[in-house]
Amino acid sequence: MMRLHIENIHKAFDDKKVLTGASAVIEQGKISGLIGRNGAGKTTLFNILYGDISQDQGHLFLEVDGIKRPLEAEDVGLLFSNPLVPEFMTGYECIKLFMDIHKLPSDENSIRQAFELVSLDRDDWDRLIRDYSQGMKNKIMMLMVFLAKPPVILLDEPLTSLDIVLAAQIKDFLRSYKQDHIIIMSTHILDLAKSLCDDIILLRKGMLEALPDEKFKDAGFERYLVDLLTDETNEDQLSREAQTQTKQGAWHHD
Repeated sequence: MMRLHIENIHKAFDDKKVLTGASAVIEQGKISGLIGRNGAGKTTLFNILYGDISQDQGHLFLEVDGIKRPLEAEDVGLLFSNPLVPEFMTGYECIKLFMDIHKLPSDENSIRQAFELVSLDRDDWDRLIRDYSQGMKNKIMMLMVFLAKPPVILLDEPLTSLDIVLAAQIKDFLRSYKQDHIIIMSTHILDLAKSLCDDIILLRKGMLEALPDEKFKDAGFERYLVDLLTDETNEDQLSREAQTQTKQGAWHHD
C-alpha cells in the first residue's frame, strides 16, 4: 500500500500567499479529485509535487508499506490539459522511442498492446502527431505517463474538450489503472468528479480539506460545494474591504 503525505506546504509569489499550510494524505487505489476556484493554487500544488518549483516550507513524503521517504521527481508523472508531445513524430515513433528510453520491450507486439490500452487505432500509428486530434494527443501523453509507471500520477484537467467517446475511453483507462497508483485529478467539472473520483479534496484558503464521504455521495453535493467556495469568495471580499478601510483610516489619522 502506498500513501502520499503532503505536510504543511507553503508557497508564496512575492506578496501573494498561494498555499498556507496545505496538508493531506492520499492513498493508492483511488482517483482523488482536487477541486478549487480559479487561482486557488491547484497548478502551483501540482508543480510542487512534480518538482518544477519548490515549496517555501513543508515536506512531501511517499509511504510504501509503512515506510516513509522523501518524494522524488521520478515518483511523479504529470498529464497536462494541453499535452506536451513531439508533434514532428508519428505516434508509433514516439511510443517506440519512449519505450526504448525507459528500457521497456518495444517490439511490434509490445507497441500494439500499448496502443490497445488507450484504444488508438492501427491506422493512426503512422500519422504525424501534429495531425492528431486533442483527444488522441491526450491518449499518447497518458500512455507515456502510465508506461513509465510512476507511483504518483497527476492529471490536470485531462478530459477538457474531449468528445463523449474519447472521454469515456480515458475514464475506463483511469479506472483500470488506479489500483497500482496514487492518482490526483484536478477538475472544475463537478459531474466528472462525481462520476470518476472516489473522493474529493478541496483547495481553499491555501489549504487542503478532504470532503466527507457522506457529502460527496449526497444528492446535494454540488450545492454544498458551491456554497463552500462561495463563502470563501465572500470572506476574501470582506478581508479586502477591511484592509482598504484600515488603510483609509490610517491615512485620515495621519
